[in-house]
Amino acid sequence: MSIASKLRSPVKPIDESRAILCSTGNRFKVTKTEMTKKPQLNPRVTKSPATKKPDSNFSVSTDDSSFSSSSSERSSVNTTNSGKVTTPSKRNGVEKLNNVVASVAVVEDISPKIPGPVKRCHWITPNSDPIYVLFHDEEWGVPVRDDKKLFELLVFSQALAEFSWPSILRRRDDFRKLFEEFDPSAIAEFTEKRLMSLRVNGCLVLSEQKLRAIVENAKSVLKVKQEFGSFSNYCWRFVNHKPLRNGYRYGRQVPVKSPKAEYISKDMMQRGFRCVGPTVMYSFLQASGIVNDHLTACFRYQECNVETERETKSHETETKLDLHSPLLV
Repeated sequence: MSIASKLRSPVKPIDESRAILCSTGNRFKVTKTEMTKKPQLNPRVTKSPATKKPDSNFSVSTDDSSFSSSSSERSSVNTTNSGKVTTPSKRNGVEKLNNVVASVAVVEDISPKIPGPVKRCHWITPNSDPIYVLFHDEEWGVPVRDDKKLFELLVFSQALAEFSWPSILRRRDDFRKLFEEFDPSAIAEFTEKRLMSLRVNGCLVLSEQKLRAIVENAKSVLKVKQEFGSFSNYCWRFVNHKPLRNGYRYGRQVPVKSPKAEYISKDMMQRGFRCVGPTVMYSFLQASGIVNDHLTACFRYQECNVETERETKSHETETKLDLHSPLLV
């Protein structure tokens, strides 16, 4: 006998009545018949047509395949995008969808949406004068090509040295009445006595220096109109008849004057204009829309750009018509 056979332990027969240990102890005994019995996976319980109660609303088929397909159709559940669960059923051969709410119904919010506050330029605050806000929303930065309107804005820009924009706007009707609707031809005829009579509530609307400058500027406007055809052509020729768009994001970026304003100021002084420094001229360029200094976040920035494009196209059309029109002798 070899050494391997001596060391090998004899195999003992399995005791059929021996208990099988499990994690919970010797709770039960498994017999040989239970061990050899194979478990059935997914047992299928079928009922014969004789044991099933007849239903007049359903068509019963004796075929196993048709029965399984009909049962799978009845057990299928379709969920739609609206949050409702639908179960298809066959009734009298016609498939109908029965909507069953599976969860709490979603209540739509029908309350009106309140728009947020409109974003404006930094110099408009919640405490600003309404007339000042209206001036920002409707006039400031809109291109102006009318001679009387341009001369009015030039006078207002000069008056900023003595009054604020809200004060000037509140007195606008008085200014227009005293200055003949800002007609340069009429203002150029003002005498010293007429100037001293430009009073509101017993006080001069502006200082004597500013009043005399307005008369001198009106005379200069008439000279410019003879040379360039209109005061508008003279002002807009500095920007090639197209507004400048600076596109500033923050209020601290907006200057009080610019090289363009300094150049225009020098040219106007050489032509006899008075009180037209670079700061005055830059305020005039902003108010007349020659420069669009609305902040990019302001709602008027894009609106002024659209109005500018529309106005520029109409101006170019008028210019072409004037060039092609016959001269009247």
